Amino acid sequence: MSGVDHGREPCPHRILDDIGGAFGMGAVGGGMFHLLKGMKNSPKGGRMVGGLEAIRREAPRIGGSFAIWGGLFSTFDCTLVAIRKKEDPWNPIMAGALTGGFLQMRHGPASATRHAIFGGLILAGIEGIGIMITRMVAPPPPPPPGFEPPPRHGPQGGA
Repeated sequence: MSGVDHGREPCPHRILDDIGGAFGMGAVGGGMFHLLKGMKNSPKGGRMVGGLEAIRREAPRIGGSFAIWGGLFSTFDCTLVAIRKKEDPWNPIMAGALTGGFLQMRHGPASATRHAIFGGLILAGIEGIGIMITRMVAPPPPPPPGFEPPPRHGPQGGA
């Protein structure tokens, strides 16, 4: 298989790994958001109790939503790797589009198409930023063998 190995689990195990990671991110991120929201909407004197109640009520729901998205994305990504026989930036872009469309299928083909385009664009942006960062922090390639740099001239710029 060509492409970049990100040091991840092989595909069948990657799906479960991503489901768990997505659930954790959704539960923690959603918990922090709903803690603040619950504290803001609670009466004075009961803010902490209101915030903790909001976490108890909402964090598992948000975590579950993230887990569904992560599981579908990983499943589509692994399927595309198996079909295309290579792991490149196009797989996550297409997997994002398929995931966005699949999650909106019950709302009709127009909504599914819009969300598929949006999912593909979001993942294209994420992949593009990742490639840009990788190129910025990577050391420059060594010069080819036998390459001699051109002679440098003094501050005058002349010979």
